[in-house]
Amino acid sequence: MERIRKYFLIVLCSLFFAGAAVNAEETGLSLSTLVTPQNVPFEHCTRIYPMKPEKLFYMTIASINANRFEPLEMQSKTGYILFNAVNKEFLASIINVDNANSMLKITPTNNNYYFAPGIVSNIYKYIDMYGATPLTEVKPAQQ
Repeated sequence: MERIRKYFLIVLCSLFFAGAAVNAEETGLSLSTLVTPQNVPFEHCTRIYPMKPEKLFYMTIASINANRFEPLEMQSKTGYILFNAVNKEFLASIINVDNANSMLKITPTNNNYYFAPGIVSNIYKYIDMYGATPLTEVKPAQQ
């Protein structure tokens, strides 16, 4: 009886792990792919969003903060953010495409595109998730 329980437990665990491996293949990029440094094509570093550049600028700042990257310098007039992620500096540039669209371009400052693609994709995921949220003005507290 004890051997049957052990055999059943082994079969159950192997089915669980096999299902997890199949599920990871269906989602596209696995966790190890996102965190392993590799050559990232320039096309993966740009994305067009259907929002005004001001909103995209604030969403990019929020995404950098949410991903626990270190912002080094921000310039709202020209629309760029310099930040540090995994001991590497990146430049996020917001470009006005037309009245309704703007582009976010995230590039390494040393033009070496050998880095973990999760840095860029996590910023895009955050903006995709919270981009429809309207911006609200925070008023200072009355003293």
